[in-house]
Amino acid sequence: MMRPALFTLAALFASVALAAPPAEAPAEAHPQSTPWIDVTPTPYGPLMRQQAAPPPYRDYQMNRVLTPEEKQRWRELTMPVIAHMMQMDAREAMNYFAAKYKAKPGVSFDEVVESMMLRANQVNLKFVGSNLIWKEFRSVLNDETAPRIEVFSFCDIAVGRDLLRLIPEMAVFLPCRIAVMEDADKNIWVMTLDWDLIWLDQAGKQAGITPELREGARVVREKLDSVMRAGANGEL
Repeated sequence: MMRPALFTLAALFASVALAAPPAEAPAEAHPQSTPWIDVTPTPYGPLMRQQAAPPPYRDYQMNRVLTPEEKQRWRELTMPVIAHMMQMDAREAMNYFAAKYKAKPGVSFDEVVESMMLRANQVNLKFVGSNLIWKEFRSVLNDETAPRIEVFSFCDIAVGRDLLRLIPEMAVFLPCRIAVMEDADKNIWVMTLDWDLIWLDQAGKQAGITPELREGARVVREKLDSVMRAGANGEL
């Protein structure tokens, strides 16, 4: 199973509330705050609280559009805390969001890709598309120095459908993507977003995520990891 990163995106945001410094005054109304946001000045409570009840549940019910003011207020509240928690180079910060394996010496790029495809078929993970971005670097930007970088998309149809029924906005994370690329030293790497199930647990408090759906998401993660390992090892 994929080893969780120190901070995944969901885990980082979930930890913001616990990391928030206590306020000097007790919780009161904030006249300068936007009316739909409740700021809770305590290190033990939520940093922000939803003010309106969600719409009645229906399959594929899209959530409301956040206003620019709401998003700006969210950034004002959370970004200083995140910046304090992550005092590191931007490259290193992004490194925490990636799960990656280095291909074994002697395994070619094409062998990595072929091994991934075979393993995905074995574990019933559907291949749904690819992006040969390095070819665009060369043909559009005339950059002949760009290394080979390709991104492959996979999906578990049943789990994806069930997630979108509950949280349509999950579409921005789907399908699951695995990148294969050469680095500056011509090493080949297999990478994906290092996500864990914290976001699903949190969403489940409101969205009614069933144990079966959570297990399905866990299995998809294990399948992605299996595909990545097969590619890195050249397991044709």
